[in-house]
Order: sequence, then structure tokens, then C-alpha cells
Amino acid sequence: MVYKIVSDKPIELIKEELSEHAKKSGFGLVGSYDFKQILQLKGHPIDRDITVYELCNPMAAQEALMALPEISVYLPCRISLYEERGKSILATINIEDILNSVDVDSDFKIQMQSVYEYLQKLMHSF
Repeated sequence: MVYKIVSDKPIELIKEELSEHAKKSGFGLVGSYDFKQILQLKGHPIDRDITVYELCNPMAAQEALMALPEISVYLPCRISLYEERGKSILATINIEDILNSVDVDSDFKIQMQSVYEYLQKLMHSF
């Protein structure tokens, strides 16, 4: 259900470069959530640096929402960035699992698979 990769690049470097890498992969950065900071402010601190980035490919989002409105619960696309055992981890929802669980035509699945491949390419750029 989760697609995850490990990177040797420092987490701070990935944070600095993520927006630019996203643009090159066809996505725009919509927003981000620094959970360590958010939870600290709410009185529930965590030790781990975890940031979630929301990314959007407007054309793909339009097509997805027109074909399958309930897919909106998975949009925008998200990439989670955190550290584990001294490595940077990038994770996202496995879109293939979602597509295999809904009744949509093969053309739609092919288009969404293409978007997922761009998201994977973005993650592997680190």
C-alpha cells in the first residue's frame, strides 16, 4: 500500500531541492506539513523529522477527478520525507493498489499509471 525508497542524501538537502525536482517531473508543490513542528506546537512532540509534501499535476488531477470523484481522498499526491537509521526515506501511496481496487476503464488506469511513474521518478531523483 506504500511505495518507499531509501536515499543517502541528507534530509535537509532533499527538502531544499524537492520543489525544483517536482517541477522537472511535472508536479507543482501545493503545500507541506512539518509534523515535528506542528506536533511540538500542539504539545505532543516527536523526535523524528517528518515532512509531508503535497504535489499536484493539474491535468492529471482534472482527469482523475472527472473519471473517479472518490479518488479525491488521495489527492493531491503526497510524498512523505523522514529519516530512519541515518537514511532519508521518501514514501507515497501506491497508486497501483488503488487502481486495482476500483472499477475504471483501462485508459484511465494507463493514464494514472503514467502519473505514478512520474512520481516514482521524482522520488528516485534523490
